[in-house]
Amino acid sequence: MNYWLMKSDPETYSFNDLKRDRRTTWDGVRNPQALQSLRTMKMGDNVLIYHSGEDKAVVGLAEIVSDPYADPNQSDPKWAVVDVKIKRILDKPIPLATIKADKAFTGFGLVRNSRLSVMPVPPTLWEKLLAMSDA
Repeated sequence: MNYWLMKSDPETYSFNDLKRDRRTTWDGVRNPQALQSLRTMKMGDNVLIYHSGEDKAVVGLAEIVSDPYADPNQSDPKWAVVDVKIKRILDKPIPLATIKADKAFTGFGLVRNSRLSVMPVPPTLWEKLLAMSDA
Protein backbone atom coordinates (compact mmCIF):
# COMPACT_ATOMS: atom_id res chain seq x y z
CA MET A 1 0.00 0.00 0.00
CA ASN A 2 1.15 3.52 -0.78
CA TYR A 3 0.25 6.75 0.93
CA TRP A 4 -0.59 10.04 -0.75
CA LEU A 5 -1.54 13.61 -0.10
CA MET A 6 -4.02 15.28 -2.45
CA LYS A 7 -4.76 18.98 -2.33
CA SER A 8 -8.09 20.59 -2.94
CA ASP A 9 -9.22 24.18 -2.86
CA PRO A 10 -12.15 23.99 -0.41
CA GLU A 11 -14.05 26.64 -2.39
CA THR A 12 -13.95 24.29 -5.40
CA TYR A 13 -14.33 20.88 -3.73
CA SER A 14 -13.96 20.51 0.02
CA PHE A 15 -13.66 17.51 2.26
CA ASN A 16 -17.25 18.23 3.32
CA ASP A 17 -18.24 17.83 -0.34
CA LEU A 18 -16.53 14.44 -0.35
CA LYS A 19 -18.30 13.58 2.90
CA ARG A 20 -21.64 14.44 1.26
CA ASP A 21 -20.82 12.59 -2.00
CA ARG A 22 -19.07 9.65 -0.26
CA ARG A 23 -17.12 9.05 -3.50
CA THR A 24 -15.79 11.24 -6.32
CA THR A 25 -13.56 11.24 -9.36
CA TRP A 26 -10.39 13.19 -8.59
CA ASP A 27 -9.73 15.19 -11.70
CA GLY A 28 -8.13 18.46 -12.76
CA VAL A 29 -4.53 17.38 -12.08
CA ARG A 30 -2.35 18.97 -14.77
CA ASN A 31 1.15 19.29 -13.30
CA PRO A 32 3.35 16.58 -14.90
CA GLN A 33 4.93 15.55 -11.59
CA ALA A 34 1.54 15.38 -9.83
CA LEU A 35 0.10 13.42 -12.77
CA GLN A 36 2.98 10.97 -12.54
CA SER A 37 2.12 10.38 -8.87
CA LEU A 38 -1.56 9.99 -9.69
CA ARG A 39 -0.78 7.44 -12.39
CA THR A 40 1.08 5.25 -9.88
CA MET A 41 -1.82 5.08 -7.43
CA LYS A 42 -3.45 1.74 -6.80
CA MET A 43 -6.84 0.75 -5.54
CA GLY A 44 -6.65 0.55 -1.73
CA ASP A 45 -3.99 3.25 -1.31
CA ASN A 46 -4.71 5.76 1.44
CA VAL A 47 -4.85 9.51 0.93
CA LEU A 48 -4.66 12.54 3.18
CA ILE A 49 -6.82 15.39 1.89
CA TYR A 50 -5.27 18.82 2.26
CA HIS A 51 -7.23 22.06 1.98
CA SER A 52 -5.25 24.74 0.19
CA GLY A 53 -6.31 28.39 0.08
CA GLU A 54 -7.02 30.01 3.41
CA ASP A 55 -7.28 26.74 5.39
CA LYS A 56 -3.81 25.33 4.59
CA ALA A 57 -4.35 22.15 6.61
CA VAL A 58 -4.65 18.39 6.28
CA VAL A 59 -8.30 17.76 7.09
CA GLY A 60 -9.32 14.22 6.18
CA LEU A 61 -8.53 10.68 5.19
CA ALA A 62 -9.71 8.97 1.99
CA GLU A 63 -9.04 5.82 -0.02
CA ILE A 64 -8.28 5.28 -3.69
CA VAL A 65 -11.06 3.03 -5.02
CA SER A 66 -9.98 2.70 -8.67
CA ASP A 67 -6.79 2.35 -10.57
CA PRO A 68 -5.94 5.44 -12.65
CA TYR A 69 -7.82 5.84 -15.92
CA ALA A 70 -8.11 8.42 -18.69
CA ASP A 71 -10.21 11.44 -17.73
CA PRO A 72 -13.54 10.84 -19.51
CA ASN A 73 -14.09 14.61 -19.74
CA GLN A 74 -10.90 15.24 -21.72
CA SER A 75 -10.03 14.29 -25.27
CA ASP A 76 -6.33 13.86 -24.46
CA PRO A 77 -5.67 10.46 -22.80
CA LYS A 78 -2.65 11.84 -20.91
CA TRP A 79 -5.02 13.42 -18.36
CA ALA A 80 -5.61 10.76 -15.72
CA VAL A 81 -8.08 10.51 -12.85
CA VAL A 82 -8.76 8.17 -9.94
CA ASP A 83 -11.86 7.55 -7.87
CA VAL A 84 -11.68 8.41 -4.18
CA LYS A 85 -13.98 7.59 -1.28
CA ILE A 86 -14.12 9.15 2.16
CA LYS A 87 -12.76 7.30 5.16
CA ARG A 88 -12.99 9.91 7.92
CA ILE A 89 -12.50 13.49 8.96
CA LEU A 90 -9.37 13.92 11.05
CA ASP A 91 -9.99 14.46 14.76
CA LYS A 92 -7.81 17.54 14.56
CA PRO A 93 -6.81 19.31 11.31
CA ILE A 94 -3.05 19.59 10.84
CA PRO A 95 -2.10 23.14 9.82
CA LEU A 96 0.70 23.61 7.31
CA ALA A 97 2.51 25.81 9.86
CA THR A 98 2.61 22.87 12.30
CA ILE A 99 4.00 20.57 9.61
CA LYS A 100 6.63 23.12 8.58
CA ALA A 101 7.69 23.60 12.21
CA ASP A 102 8.58 19.91 12.58
CA LYS A 103 12.08 19.14 11.26
CA ALA A 104 10.97 15.61 10.29
CA PHE A 105 9.05 17.17 7.38
CA THR A 106 11.92 19.25 5.93
CA GLY A 107 12.17 17.05 2.81
CA PHE A 108 8.44 16.40 2.47
CA GLY A 109 6.84 17.54 -0.79
CA LEU A 110 4.24 19.69 0.96
CA VAL A 111 7.07 21.70 2.51
CA ARG A 112 9.56 21.56 -0.39
CA ASN A 113 7.17 22.08 -3.31
CA SER A 114 3.88 23.35 -1.96
CA ARG A 115 2.43 23.85 -5.47
CA LEU A 116 2.11 20.12 -6.19
CA SER A 117 -1.49 18.92 -5.91
CA VAL A 118 -0.67 15.20 -5.57
CA MET A 119 2.37 13.80 -3.80
CA PRO A 120 3.56 10.62 -2.12
CA VAL A 121 3.80 10.48 1.66
CA PRO A 122 6.57 8.27 3.08
CA PRO A 123 5.18 5.73 5.59
CA THR A 124 7.07 7.24 8.53
CA LEU A 125 5.64 10.70 7.80
CA TRP A 126 2.19 9.20 7.23
CA GLU A 127 2.23 7.70 10.73
CA LYS A 128 3.52 10.96 12.19
CA LEU A 129 0.77 12.96 10.48
CA LEU A 130 -1.93 10.59 11.71
CA ALA A 131 -0.54 10.88 15.25
CA MET A 132 -0.55 14.69 14.97
CA SER A 133 -4.21 14.61 13.94
CA ASP A 134 -5.24 12.72 17.06
CA ALA A 135 -3.38 14.94 19.52
